[in-house]
Amino acid sequence: MKAEHIMTRDVVSVRKEATISDVAQLLLKNHISAAPVVDERGAPIGMVSEGDLVGRSDEERLARRDWWLALLAEGHPIAPEFLATLRMPSRTAGEVMSKPVITVAPDTEASEVARLLQSHRIKRVPVMQDGHMVGIVSRQDLLRTIAAA
Repeated sequence: MKAEHIMTRDVVSVRKEATISDVAQLLLKNHISAAPVVDERGAPIGMVSEGDLVGRSDEERLARRDWWLALLAEGHPIAPEFLATLRMPSRTAGEVMSKPVITVAPDTEASEVARLLQSHRIKRVPVMQDGHMVGIVSRQDLLRTIAAA
């Protein structure tokens, strides 16, 4: 099975100038956890996720853990510094995005997509064709494929 068969075609993306508040609203409205950050031509230049918006430390970013959810689940109070990070409307998607972007072609095998997600410790990859983003494959898309088999 190829990426083009399992990808989500209607990709929600943001421009690098979008404020983190705007990005957060977009993610919530569309029930997604991340979106590609695109340039003026619509080409992906980064990915912005929930974790990027809440200001993970570099160490936690490398670990790719939802540390802030763990803290809340353990009953820790929310630190004022954390809340200040969330309230910085002047910060932009371009400032907090993860990069570089790993992409695949429509004819990339689903098994190769899974390998890329695992080896790069990422959750989604844009699908590119002729310099245009035509879709995105997430771990959820892969799970849907497995469940339908």
